[in-house]
Amino acid sequence: MGKRLPRLKPTPWDLAVALCVAALACAVLFGARRGDAGEYVTAVVYADGAEVDRVRTDAPSERAYSANGYTIQVQFGPGARVVSSDCPTQDCVHTGAVTYSGQSIVCLPARIVIRLEGGAASDDAPDAVLG
Repeated sequence: MGKRLPRLKPTPWDLAVALCVAALACAVLFGARRGDAGEYVTAVVYADGAEVDRVRTDAPSERAYSANGYTIQVQFGPGARVVSSDCPTQDCVHTGAVTYSGQSIVCLPARIVIRLEGGAASDDAPDAVLG
């Protein structure tokens, strides 16, 4: 006959640990969902990796940026979109409007990046984009 394994019984400490973990999970869930709807998104414009402009996107405006021999026309509010560009591929124009924090528009020939920062996170926005 082999050794019998001891029968394990939950103790009051096990219940206390389980309740603490559940309370912490609830706090994280409700804390992540809470957000100020009045927060605005800021568009940060980079040219050749250096920040050249910061624009609040809660009010409509339009600006032009030039780098590496190309010029792009950007419309802000709400979000940002490139309305015209003299680059050959027009990928930045075809990207369309970006409105959520973390999204970006890239013009490769001009090496201009427009990245949205701040604001309340959207529930339907992706956590990460790979590939």
